[in-house]
Amino acid sequence: MSKKTRKNSPKTSARAAASKKASVRSPSTKKASAAKTGKKAAASPEKSRPKASQKAASKPLKSAGSAAPGLAEGAKAPAFRLPRDGGDTVSLADYAGKKLVLFFYPRADTPGCTREAIDFTRLRSAFEDAGTAVLGVSADTVKAQDAFRSKHQLAIPLISDEQHEMLEAYGAWGEKSLYGRTFLGIIRTTVLIGQDGRVARIWRNVRVDGHADQVLEAARAL
Repeated sequence: MSKKTRKNSPKTSARAAASKKASVRSPSTKKASAAKTGKKAAASPEKSRPKASQKAASKPLKSAGSAAPGLAEGAKAPAFRLPRDGGDTVSLADYAGKKLVLFFYPRADTPGCTREAIDFTRLRSAFEDAGTAVLGVSADTVKAQDAFRSKHQLAIPLISDEQHEMLEAYGAWGEKSLYGRTFLGIIRTTVLIGQDGRVARIWRNVRVDGHADQVLEAARAL
């Protein structure tokens, strides 16, 4: 048999036809492949999207509202009895017949509060000469007040008002804002109480620098 005859033999033609048929994909295979490609294309935009933050946005606190902001000069000083550094308790009655300064500060051992407490400590003897006692008040725990006093060698008793009862009574607890966020907190406030037990002076939204000296002058003049 010649070479030309071998090429055109039935067996050779059958094999070629089978090979050609195998190389052509069926319509169902094409559809499945297209569907798979479509799924990948649809999923790709999802992968490119940035993931949402899992941290919940902080919600502004609503004001509790109280009669405290109405505390005015000439009003009777609200009574209190609370724990202080060292483990003792202190009350308004302990200072009956004496002048008393209450300075309310946001948080122990922070820069502004530390400067304020050190200033009042520096002037302690001068306040005593003016017949005036001085107490610091915040919502810190007694343990935090102890550490604050020891660290900076403060000579002023520090009251712990964790439930904010005294802070609210003296108008030192209310709405504050920071970086566009509104929340409840301690408003730096100082109150001077006269020997008659009435509020003689109130300083709200206090600026620390020179404040203790101003209060001393007011106490001397009272």
